[in-house]
Amino acid sequence: MSATASTTTEALNFYRTPGKMTDPGGRASALDGLPAEIGELARVAQGLLLHEHIAPAYGVQLSDARRKETHTRSVQAMIALFQAHDPRPLTESRALEDRAIGTCRNFTVFVVAALRAQGVPARARCGFAAYFEPGKFLDHWVVEYWHTALSRWILVDSQIDDVQRTLFHPDFDLLDVPRDRFLVAGDAWRACRERRLDPESFGILDMHGIWFVAGNVIRDAAALNEIELLPWDVWGAMPRPGETLDDDRLAFFDHLAELTRVPDANLGELRALYESDDRVRVPSTVFNAVLDKPDDI
Repeated sequence: MSATASTTTEALNFYRTPGKMTDPGGRASALDGLPAEIGELARVAQGLLLHEHIAPAYGVQLSDARRKETHTRSVQAMIALFQAHDPRPLTESRALEDRAIGTCRNFTVFVVAALRAQGVPARARCGFAAYFEPGKFLDHWVVEYWHTALSRWILVDSQIDDVQRTLFHPDFDLLDVPRDRFLVAGDAWRACRERRLDPESFGILDMHGIWFVAGNVIRDAAALNEIELLPWDVWGAMPRPGETLDDDRLAFFDHLAELTRVPDANLGELRALYESDDRVRVPSTVFNAVLDKPDDI
């Protein structure tokens, strides 16, 4: 079911308003003058950030200190990091050694924040990309923004620049990603539950399976409530690696996945569930699985 047919004024107003992670706060002036055109805005993000795991393709070897930058959650903290590395306006592309280190989630959250600062409805989507490894759906985040002229939501991969194009050879428009090339987590869950796709093809590195898809359903639900956390933040009902889900938990994820698949039509219920259910709501402290410790939000 398309999100377009169910989009409401309430949803558009909600997603054009900054949330906790996308509010630039005292750094708001840094977003002034950013381009409105989505391709140009993606290029700005690409000139500010370097993906932690793809840095070697640019000839960059990262220190442990630089890798810690990937744990930057809020756009306000990201902007502070950009400015600490290079005080020039954000529209000025940084040298590789002066770019902040992040992941797909950092690229996405920055572009979502920039769009919202311009009054454009936008949201981060957590799910799986089918264009990095053949036969695999890899953990990934992209931007989803409302295109007024076309009256529909559009997925944008703001991470992939010219270097990455040569690595991954995408055969589609990265500024309008087809929804069978990037599956939001709820669509991935449904495809796995209906046995149309193999859960073992979903994940990243040595982590894969239905438990991983379930975790991303919760991450996407939180992002749809404007709390975009790190890909390795763990809380609530997220299963442990390899954990088997019983019928009650499968039913819970079935329902949550359906809400997130068409968020505009289900926005009221999605927001109410987030506010009332500790299985989904982000607490003040989450577990950072990469750092192996609790982290305050």
